[in-house]
Amino acid sequence: MAFTGSFSSANMLTPRTAVLSSPSLQTKIRIGGLRAHLREDDDPLFLSGKEAASLRFMESQQPDPLFFDEYAGCWATPNPQINPNSHHYCVVTKFLDDNLIQKVNNVNGFKQVVLLTDGMDTRPYRIRWPMSTIIFDISPDNVFKRAAQDLLGSGAKISRGNFFCHVPLESPHVQLEICSRGFRGDQPSIWVMQGLPIKTLVDFEDVLFLVSSLATKGSYFLGELPSWLAETEIKSKSSTNTMKWMDKLFMGNGFRVETIAIAELARRLGKELTLEPYKNIPFVAEQLRFSDYEMETWRKEFERIENEGDEEGFEEL
Repeated sequence: MAFTGSFSSANMLTPRTAVLSSPSLQTKIRIGGLRAHLREDDDPLFLSGKEAASLRFMESQQPDPLFFDEYAGCWATPNPQINPNSHHYCVVTKFLDDNLIQKVNNVNGFKQVVLLTDGMDTRPYRIRWPMSTIIFDISPDNVFKRAAQDLLGSGAKISRGNFFCHVPLESPHVQLEICSRGFRGDQPSIWVMQGLPIKTLVDFEDVLFLVSSLATKGSYFLGELPSWLAETEIKSKSSTNTMKWMDKLFMGNGFRVETIAIAELARRLGKELTLEPYKNIPFVAEQLRFSDYEMETWRKEFERIENEGDEEGFEEL
């Protein structure tokens, strides 16, 4: 899906360094070419995205669905068995949708939305975005391209007056690429992570660093964190220890984080959960730091004031 907007290069953030270039993600880049030769049935990333889409499709068939995803049927299993209860994933999807919609429709709404996904996220098409919303999707390139073809065939379109572009997860310089496509580090943004392939803690730390570098103070990062990341880092498995670990992890990158109990979400929504175990932790994080762009702007302004002061002092002499 091509980016259809136009932006002045003078307003773009041009970072001095690139991120998401750790050995773990570089490995993904090296094997990216091999994935092109895999059949869909053999590609674990495609299969994972298809499974999530099937869950959204089944939820949409409920008498009183949490949400309606008219495009998830592109990849749903034929004649799925509909469970009267809601899957944990769908409850979290509803929670993320509601938070995202509320924030972009606020008086001082967020006009930049970054979706960190499995490549088959239908939010760009199924959510009614306010005019002039800029939506970026960072996801596995092969999965996204195939999904985009399927969505085009189903008639999916981005709402008029909004902009959408895809940034391949495999790109060695994700930060530079998203900025070259119009992301502005001097404007607030909201980031949503659901389905993005996370294999190691280093992968997630790279994501945190990316968001922290680009998001202005007061921006938001919502999503799901694989619980096994916490389980491998803490000795005693408890909700208190998990929260402390997440606090430290997020605060180290400038975020204040809150974890969300899925059972409580389901209770508020009046939904019964399915019995399958769920291994993700929903979270909402607020950026407390300035973005790289904001820091650079302040540095230049400080230098300007200092230089003007030096010139005035010289004139008095």
